[in-house]
Amino acid sequence: MFHGAGVCAVDRSDTRSFARVAACVLLAACAHLPSQPRVPPAYWGFTGPWDPNSDASVEAHGPSLARVITGWIALDTASFRPVQLYPDSIGKHPVVAPRAMALITTYVGGRFHPEVIRGLGEDAQVSALTAGAIASLIDSGGYHGVVIDFEGMTPRDLDQLLTVTKAVADSARAHGVSMIVIAVPAGDTAAYPAALLLQSADLIMPVLYDQHWATSPPGPVAAVDWVNRNLGTRVAEVGAARIVAAFPLYGYRWRRSAATEVISYDDARRLATTTNTPLTRDHASAMLHALSPEGWEIWVSDHVLLETLVREARELGVTTFALWRLGLEDPAVWDIIGR
Repeated sequence: MFHGAGVCAVDRSDTRSFARVAACVLLAACAHLPSQPRVPPAYWGFTGPWDPNSDASVEAHGPSLARVITGWIALDTASFRPVQLYPDSIGKHPVVAPRAMALITTYVGGRFHPEVIRGLGEDAQVSALTAGAIASLIDSGGYHGVVIDFEGMTPRDLDQLLTVTKAVADSARAHGVSMIVIAVPAGDTAAYPAALLLQSADLIMPVLYDQHWATSPPGPVAAVDWVNRNLGTRVAEVGAARIVAAFPLYGYRWRRSAATEVISYDDARRLATTTNTPLTRDHASAMLHALSPEGWEIWVSDHVLLETLVREARELGVTTFALWRLGLEDPAVWDIIGR
């Protein structure tokens, strides 16, 4: 008896054609190949409240997004109290409001401030008071979920991080929030162990961009192999169902004699055209790349990169994707999202 890994069996005395046997072997092999989940992908979008292009993108394409992060709440570095960083001009739009979420962050003045979480985490009462104030802002904004983004912590800060995230999550839920997500650096499982963070949250969000960043040497923002490696690590930690994979819609232009700038897909194309600089696919990373003799270098995301990242992530079982950020995207990404 020939056994095909439980798929089919053929008696050796069977005189039917060899094609039948070959088909069974093929089916047996295919049974072990990874397959994409049948659940259709869900897309979330982060807005940039300071950018009119971001609101325009939401107004045009908001119905395609399962959730939209429109509120920006930061923790003041002196008082540790929450403040609304920007007016939320789109969060109460009828199309968006039922799916609006808030970002809670220590990112102020161009960087994260881990000292704020260290200070809050040392005093449970202060942490609870701050969490209550955050919940009040969430309530007044009508947000139905939050993304907590406290980057810059170290493994020594884990107790403080867990204390503060739990306090924020508990207060938010007490005010009717139905979705708590914690953003985590892509590969830092020591400072941000997913299983422990999920004791307070519903999902974790690996930040799968800024492989190269504004103050680093030029390079891809999110090369496919780098994303796959880090996302695979997070999936192995807690399973694909507990993950929202965050992918980039933007790029950077590194300049020899000036600060690096964030650049949109449209601006990258326009600059490449006006300067006669080829913007071509880097096959190793799947990102678009341009190098000018004038001393600047661009790496930027587009619909091909996003489609590749989503396809690879679905092979790992991930079905939910957050896009950073709206207003900077290649317009063709909406063809992917709207399928």
